[in-house]
Amino acid sequence: MNGFAAVLVLLGVFWTQTSALETYTLGQPGANYVTGTMTIDNENNIAEVHVRSGVYSSDSIFDFSRGYVATRLFSRNACYIMKINKGTIPELREIGRVAFERQTMNKVYSPYNVWVQFQSGRSLLGRIRDWFVYGRAIERLCSGLPLYELAETKPLMNPQNCANAGIPGIVNLNICENPN
Repeated sequence: MNGFAAVLVLLGVFWTQTSALETYTLGQPGANYVTGTMTIDNENNIAEVHVRSGVYSSDSIFDFSRGYVATRLFSRNACYIMKINKGTIPELREIGRVAFERQTMNKVYSPYNVWVQFQSGRSLLGRIRDWFVYGRAIERLCSGLPLYELAETKPLMNPQNCANAGIPGIVNLNICENPN
């Protein structure tokens, strides 16, 4: 019986790595409800995240082939974009592994907590040239919205005006307005 279980686990690991699309339900730690879903497209090297949490709802795209993360915050009716920093955002394979473990065990801790700031009033126009750089997936997410570029920062002492986005329990993005 133990050999059969080992074969099933091994097949599950190989199947997860070779399938093109993987979808995960993401629950808030300590709660029994789903706050979001994440679909990983291994073929295109993209993770799409949809978080539904009232005023804190957001959609995010982690496009590792282009090297950008874009987040659409519904409460602010805007889109925020940042270049992926490999030191603060894990690789797509790692995100998938942590999501799988969270879904099965629901008690996995992730240390990825990224603080970023944007400058209010300095929206990018989303010109055609920008969409060539950011790619079609991010264009579909952000087209028609003000686009703000994010810059990493240290954790803020007073995070009142910050919004949370990213991948619940895996990669937390704290998006804050720069007061300057």
